[in-house]
Amino acid sequence: MIIVEEVQNENQKKEFLEFPARLYQHDKNYIRPLDKDIDEIFNPEKNKFFKTGECTRFLFKNKQDQTVGKVAVFVNHLYEQNQPTGGIGFFDCINNQKTADFIFDHCKNWLQERGMEAMDGPINFGERDKFWGLLIEGFAEPLYGMNYNSSYYKELFENYGFKIYFEQLCFSRPIFADVSRVFTVMHAKHKQNPNISARPMTKNNLEKFAKDFTEIYNKAWAAHGEGKCMEEAKTLKMFKTMKPIINEHISWFVYENEKPIAMWMNIPDTNQWFKYLHGKFGFLEKLKFLWVKKFKKNEKMVGLVFGVVPEWQRKGIEGYMIWEGTQHLRKHTDFKVTEMQWIGDFNPKMIKIAENLDTTVTRKLATYRYLFDRNKEFERHPML
Repeated sequence: MIIVEEVQNENQKKEFLEFPARLYQHDKNYIRPLDKDIDEIFNPEKNKFFKTGECTRFLFKNKQDQTVGKVAVFVNHLYEQNQPTGGIGFFDCINNQKTADFIFDHCKNWLQERGMEAMDGPINFGERDKFWGLLIEGFAEPLYGMNYNSSYYKELFENYGFKIYFEQLCFSRPIFADVSRVFTVMHAKHKQNPNISARPMTKNNLEKFAKDFTEIYNKAWAAHGEGKCMEEAKTLKMFKTMKPIINEHISWFVYENEKPIAMWMNIPDTNQWFKYLHGKFGFLEKLKFLWVKKFKKNEKMVGLVFGVVPEWQRKGIEGYMIWEGTQHLRKHTDFKVTEMQWIGDFNPKMIKIAENLDTTVTRKLATYRYLFDRNKEFERHPML
């Protein structure tokens, strides 16, 4: 017998956060997300997606009143798919298929009552850049905002009938690994051009770099159907939010006669500091964070965005930028590895760029889909 509780009161909200910490207490790779990051997703005043959808959290308990699973289930009407598709996320469960099936059935019924014909999971009631996908390969410490789960979750999903809608590939490379000869050759070539220069992003000039970032991004990606256009004001706001963790040695811009033509944006993996806070971020934890940030070496950085304006693509300017930046950060930082945020297997252009940056796939997550009509033909995410 499984008892279902809708998360409504403070004790239930606390249990929603505490259950995975107990479940993974012996897993050395588990890093508890900050409680505030999870809470804000389920706060209508903080999460804009409540304006176009609805979301509910549930706890699942056994006869002894012990939590055996949890999940969030939601409808986001901006999430346009071939059929009305809801989502489930923040799923955690003991290693028991019957328990998992009960949770999935509960979510299916909740979504069907709201006119949905399929469910994707585990996904976020929000943007794809956080808490999206099930880890299926590369069970190492997660990056900040990345889902982490035990390996048995894959069987729980697939035994129920979920199929992989798309795979999420994370590319990585050691900082001190040999750099592609193509990069060093292109670096030597462009280094001879007096009109070409490279420089790292600095905190005291965020307005300029926000402007340059926006220009490069909109030319390289948004204008070619790879994403939405960025606004300079929003970019600056994002940079100011990131200011406390910006490392002035690891984000690089390239200029031709002071005109921005390429960028390589990285930040430290904040999970390497947050893992000492055990999900809390009150006054004392903030002091601890500052202490840890100052005295604990962070050896992992995260690649956020890479872009080259169209007129400079396929000319090797990325090689110049990567080698210029790599030589510098090797001397001035403690980083030993860089990992890129995930790229969908439906995006061959971005995968090719990642491969050309001399990286390898070190982690895979999967976004699963379950069609309620079991006779309907399953289709994977369309290729871009």
